[in-house]
Amino acid sequence: MSEFAIEFRDVTKSFAKKDGGRQMILDHVNFSIPVGKTTVIAGGSGQGKSVTLKLILGLMPVDSGQILVGGEDVTGLRGRSLEQLRTHFGVLFQGSALFDSLSVYENVALPLRERTSKSDGEIREQVMAILTQLELTGHEEKFPAQLSGGMRKRVGLARALQLKPEIMLFDEPTTGLDPVMTQDIYRLFARTQEQVGYTAVIVSHDIPKVFNLADQVIVLNNGKTDVFASPEALQWSREPHIREFVESTMGEIYQSHLVEQ
Repeated sequence: MSEFAIEFRDVTKSFAKKDGGRQMILDHVNFSIPVGKTTVIAGGSGQGKSVTLKLILGLMPVDSGQILVGGEDVTGLRGRSLEQLRTHFGVLFQGSALFDSLSVYENVALPLRERTSKSDGEIREQVMAILTQLELTGHEEKFPAQLSGGMRKRVGLARALQLKPEIMLFDEPTTGLDPVMTQDIYRLFARTQEQVGYTAVIVSHDIPKVFNLADQVIVLNNGKTDVFASPEALQWSREPHIREFVESTMGEIYQSHLVEQ
């Protein structure tokens, strides 16, 4: 079994511009995401963070290169094979993507109803177990509009975990939350990842708070990637563009372990 959950091998991705040229998003990038760890993908606006997640899921084609998930090249998969690979993933979207017309219980149960042959009793047992784990007991009959932003994130996470994914992708998971709720959600992510053991990939602009979760940090910048084994390693980089990123987002004396846990 590979020590890496995801590998980018010489991946290129660009988009057409109005002037007829191409905007390079990823320019022959290479990086690996280790199994069972948390990798944070950071970078300025428009640098390709969310695009990277879409490429991992096969929602966009690459221009060239390979993306391996569990050793299997996503870029060559189509149809049922691609759908089968996606069952290894759970995804928590920026807005949680809950169905407004469904209760908390029905939102969380939906993947089990669509993807499994479990009985109603088995579904109820599994749903209530995850609701208890994520401190959502007593809210199962509420609708998304009745929940706070933080509660909706919890429900989204509960739904994403129903099929027991090996890899969780988080796309700007704390957007719209106040600082206190953001810290609560990050603690929840850390606790859940420790309990379940999935590989986590988090795209976030919420620097430096998100770095408390990071085992690895990947910074996207003008089509290239810089990979750091820890937030501290990022801070002490001497590369000018990394120094600029650190000072603009983290301050000159930031150290991740000093931020409130």
